[in-house]
Amino acid sequence: MNILIVDDEPAIAETLAYALQSEGFASAHCLLGGEALEKLAGTERFALVVLDVGLPDMSGFDVCRQLRRHSDIPVLFLTARADEVDRIVGLELGGDDYVAKPFSPREVVSRIRAILRRQREARPASAADKADQAGQAGGRFTIDRAGLRIAFYGQWLDLTRYEYLLLALLVERPGRVLSRSQIMEAVWQDGGESLERTVDTHIKTLRGKLRAVRDEEAIQTHRGLGYSLVGAVT
Repeated sequence: MNILIVDDEPAIAETLAYALQSEGFASAHCLLGGEALEKLAGTERFALVVLDVGLPDMSGFDVCRQLRRHSDIPVLFLTARADEVDRIVGLELGGDDYVAKPFSPREVVSRIRAILRRQREARPASAADKADQAGQAGGRFTIDRAGLRIAFYGQWLDLTRYEYLLLALLVERPGRVLSRSQIMEAVWQDGGESLERTVDTHIKTLRGKLRAVRDEEAIQTHRGLGYSLVGAVT
């Protein structure tokens, strides 16, 4: 697998490239965010982006924001700023994980493996699975696991990866109340209390997209408990 490293410090990039090579990964390196966006839009294929937040030409958050307009490639943020606000912002923009400097190159490689493993697990295993999953479609909600998309009353929703995973989690458990920590663990693989605001943000955007299709309260808030899907799926 090919990993794109975007960092303006060559020493850090070289250290990461060596660690990745030792674990069987290939890698390429960009110094600037604009250069990274051009490379990602080209013909070369990458499995994941390691993205520094503090780049000279634009912030890593801006790079991720532009990237998410056309790509769902996993993003691992690197930053010298380890405060909670930055971490929440990074994840809300569509980042998959967040590592603060200084860091262990082996830890970064381990996190990359975990992200790629979760991505594989989110996809159906076989053509037979696709047929079975397609058979579950119909009615109020339709989940297309092969295409990683969800329809609401027959209209496909324009969802980010985490919006898809969160809504699929609720749809698969109609009526069941899931706490924020349970949602974080299932969707982001991180049950940390400091990131629970991320769940609230994604619930808010999901409600807006669902109401745009039909003026109906599909997701219920249970104060002090969590969220649940209202009513039957089909």
